[in-house]
Amino acid sequence: MNSFTLLDWTVMLIYFISITFFGLFKSGRQTSTRDYFLSDKKISWWVISMSVVATETSALTFISLPGLAYVSNFNFLQLAIGYIIGRIIVALIFLPKYFDGELTTAYALIERKLGLSSRKILSVIFIITRLLADGVRLYATAIPIGLILHGYKEFEQVPDLYIYISSISLISVITIFYVRFGGVRAVIWTDLIQLIIYIFGGLFSLYYLFHQNVNILETFHHLNKIHKTEIFNFDFSHFFSTPYNFLSAIIGGIFLSMASHGTDYIIVQRLFATNNLRNSQKALIFSGFTIFFQFLIFLLIGSLLFTYYNDPALSGDKVFSKFIIETLPPGISGLIISGLLAAAMSTLSSSINAISSSTVYDILAHLKPFNSYTDEKKLNLSKLISLFWGVLLTATALSFIGNNQAVIELALSIASLTYGGLLGTFFICFTQQNYAPASVFIGITICISIMSYVVFFTTLPWTFYVTLGTCINFSAIYLTNFLFRKTIINI
Repeated sequence: MNSFTLLDWTVMLIYFISITFFGLFKSGRQTSTRDYFLSDKKISWWVISMSVVATETSALTFISLPGLAYVSNFNFLQLAIGYIIGRIIVALIFLPKYFDGELTTAYALIERKLGLSSRKILSVIFIITRLLADGVRLYATAIPIGLILHGYKEFEQVPDLYIYISSISLISVITIFYVRFGGVRAVIWTDLIQLIIYIFGGLFSLYYLFHQNVNILETFHHLNKIHKTEIFNFDFSHFFSTPYNFLSAIIGGIFLSMASHGTDYIIVQRLFATNNLRNSQKALIFSGFTIFFQFLIFLLIGSLLFTYYNDPALSGDKVFSKFIIETLPPGISGLIISGLLAAAMSTLSSSINAISSSTVYDILAHLKPFNSYTDEKKLNLSKLISLFWGVLLTATALSFIGNNQAVIELALSIASLTYGGLLGTFFICFTQQNYAPASVFIGITICISIMSYVVFFTTLPWTFYVTLGTCINFSAIYLTNFLFRKTIINI
């Protein structure tokens, strides 16, 4: 029998209605594309910081982190330490360059050094990456909804296909609605509320599990004895086959964080919404410590679920959803599932707005017909573009239905294929030398080709991917440009 009650469904309904109206309420008056995509830089740094955390938190994080601790230990926290270091580097090196002038997207910086064609190339890579990666994340949200509905007699025979289509479509329609009308201001403020719900769900689950243990100190002593609370792994005997040894996790976390928070416009867009460099730096660095705290909460949940179920055969990816649906009190289950939906909606809304912003500023703004439009016409077109990308993201998520294992692998590999290309190009941009635009295209093509082989045909752990991709891309662009210059000199 399903313990997901009418009260839980009511809580979820109230959440959906409330978040929609809250997003519209906070959207404010928009008169230009700058208001719509950048909020005219009027949002507090701490709100931006929480929005950054909410944006990078997805349903995969919500489901997978407890599952990771359930089947292994706390080694993943080493990655979070790398995240903090990476954000500090971005705050000190990348952000001053972003705030040196009136930049509208992350890739406008590339245009200054490498030309308009390079800016467009990176924008297209960003758009494709976000479509695929966030399509995966949106699909993952439908999995626990399917578990809930299949617990009811009326839905036992309903195929997953219909349940997934319905849940993905509902989440998408509501999110597209407030993004379409509210712009980035609505996205950032709803991110804050969704993060609060998400963190509350984690803290309450932790509280509930603590109270299920008669002797919590004895429980942690047992977990420590069997290495379930181990954070640092200094065993380097399998350095190139273990993702979470100390060096691979720290270095991997640094490079992944530099790529995601220094070059991926879905995050950089939020940092542009602050009113000055200092506030942007505070928002970014504070988000790193918040993420560490968030990871710790959900890893603790996973370790306590190990003692609660004591069933090694139970799937790590399903254990937290099972606990929420079958164990937590009525109303709380609904609120925590709302937190799961909040994570998905936050990622989706951020992706729609960032992709639309990049489309307008990196591509359309360089076309003569667009520049001849009035501010009102540009704004209306931007809203239509948001609607278009929202529908396309939904379609992408629906395309992953029935391919569960491949989806999880794809979620880890998509960013690995492209982040190295993005980060390596930005490092090239920071050098003093001039580069031919063609060298950027060739370098990124070489990088993605090699990384495709590494990801799909080798056993190298995923924590090495961004670091390796960055080195390949930087070297390929540098050497290609050297050959171009040498050829020109010889001619």
